[in-house]
Amino acid sequence: MNAAEGSRADGRRPRLAWVVLFLALFEGGWLAFDGAHALLAGDYVTPSSGEYAGQLGPWSKLVRAVGLEPRSTLVMSIHLVLGGSWLLVAAAFAAGARRAWRGMVACAIAGLWYLPFGTLLGVLQLALLFRPSLRGAYSAPRSKSASHSA
Repeated sequence: MNAAEGSRADGRRPRLAWVVLFLALFEGGWLAFDGAHALLAGDYVTPSSGEYAGQLGPWSKLVRAVGLEPRSTLVMSIHLVLGGSWLLVAAAFAAGARRAWRGMVACAIAGLWYLPFGTLLGVLQLALLFRPSLRGAYSAPRSKSASHSA
């Protein structure tokens, strides 16, 4: 790979990859945590006082609109599975796996329903992932010297 393809001469990933990775770890980590918490404790993490005490976010209205109960075991499991998958894909992305770029795109799209934060973070991740410098770094075959460097 060369600079025109979006990689750095030293084989390291572009800085934008670290921004995308942080966003993925933040959102995937939260979804996994909140889903696991909901499955183990019986409910999601919600405000304990104030105007929104015990209420779920706007995502719950969207989930309900498609016919699912937001506090059902199915939806709690979706949180956990999507979050866990995102964390695994993020690890592959950090390691520079070529197919991880597609996985990150898929997870960002899959998280768009999680209004408002998942939507905002997903759109931001997609915008960054489709930048030529980042897309090229994960789609071009790596040379043996770049793949063996630390």
